[in-house]
Amino acid sequence: MFEKSPLAPVGVPDMPSIPGVRVAGMAAGLKESGRPDLFMADLAAGTTVAGVFTQSACASAPVEWCRKVLSGGAARGIVVNSGNANAFTGKAGDKTVAHTVRTAAQLIGCRQKEIFVASTGVIGVPVPQDYVGRMLKKLHKRLAPGAWPDAAEAILTTDTFAKMATRTARIGGTEVTLAGIAKGSGMIAPDMATMLSFIFTDANIPAPVLQTMLRRTADRSFNCITVDSDTSTSDTLLLAATGQADHPAVTSAGGRAAAEFRAALEELAVDLATQVVKDGEGAQKFVTIDIKGAASDRAARRIGLAVANSPLVKTAIAGSDANWGRVVMAVGKAGEKADRDRMSISFGGIDITRRGKQVADYDEAAIERHLAGQDVDLAVDVGVGKGAARVWTCDLTHGYITINADYRT
Repeated sequence: MFEKSPLAPVGVPDMPSIPGVRVAGMAAGLKESGRPDLFMADLAAGTTVAGVFTQSACASAPVEWCRKVLSGGAARGIVVNSGNANAFTGKAGDKTVAHTVRTAAQLIGCRQKEIFVASTGVIGVPVPQDYVGRMLKKLHKRLAPGAWPDAAEAILTTDTFAKMATRTARIGGTEVTLAGIAKGSGMIAPDMATMLSFIFTDANIPAPVLQTMLRRTADRSFNCITVDSDTSTSDTLLLAATGQADHPAVTSAGGRAAAEFRAALEELAVDLATQVVKDGEGAQKFVTIDIKGAASDRAARRIGLAVANSPLVKTAIAGSDANWGRVVMAVGKAGEKADRDRMSISFGGIDITRRGKQVADYDEAAIERHLAGQDVDLAVDVGVGKGAARVWTCDLTHGYITINADYRT
């Protein structure tokens, strides 16, 4: 067990049952520590699904399976293991996925293409093809509505706390509920998803509409976080809608009927994504970076991530060092337009530079006091347009080195 992050939320949310969803988590012996390592979700018939996955060229066998079956738009089950990523395992990894999918489909009573799988943990270590499947019968018996703590715990690796979030929204006057879990601590620089996250709702939304919503949501949440600039082979974000709520039809992702749902989905995703950052390996500080004045929103996000991924910026923040020159460096390396003679930088709402020049009465001691806290705010106006973005990261401490130097051994 790792020492709990000082940035961990106080308490846990009161997670609701979602009509049409049963979940379970248990220790199946996949981790030497004996911690929970296997999660399963059973979904009502008619559940639609959307997903986004890692863009890594070395994607895991579970990711490849999910990409293959996502076009069907239907889900009846999700199986997730931690402790082994089943990535870079060749044909052996494919056989493990096939056995897991076949077993889960038999237990749930559905088609194999309605089963989604995900794995996280050590890369490049093949395991017996039945290493997950042989434990599913026992896990299936434990399925229950609202068993979120067990489910959230079972997908963790170096995480120090379980990550859960819930929201409600109205569609045509009918209240629908959303609940989600996530894992992630290191190897976090998502490219279309996060390490692992699973969101469930009782809303009745067609798969193509759900997919459009999820892509937009991912871009505004999970794709705006970074811990260490490394994109996982296993990134998976799934959104399942059981259709149990009775509300007017949702025919468009951008329509008025779904406006409140879209907002709630994004809020929930940002909640989960920022919890991942707050559990960043060795993290002592949570950093919010706001970029404006960029050529486009996409350019702003790219600049923000360049700053967020800079080891020099992150270590300066760790040491409460108001070294704003490192921010200038990181903006400049992003590959996006920036005007050095119009750039403005502030920490904690305190201006350091305005329009390319250091503020005459700049008080570095005030900046250092802000940097000494657990929540750090950095804002940069690059002075070329109207593009804006917000990204989140954490500081870089010796704890990150310690955790990753010992991860496999």
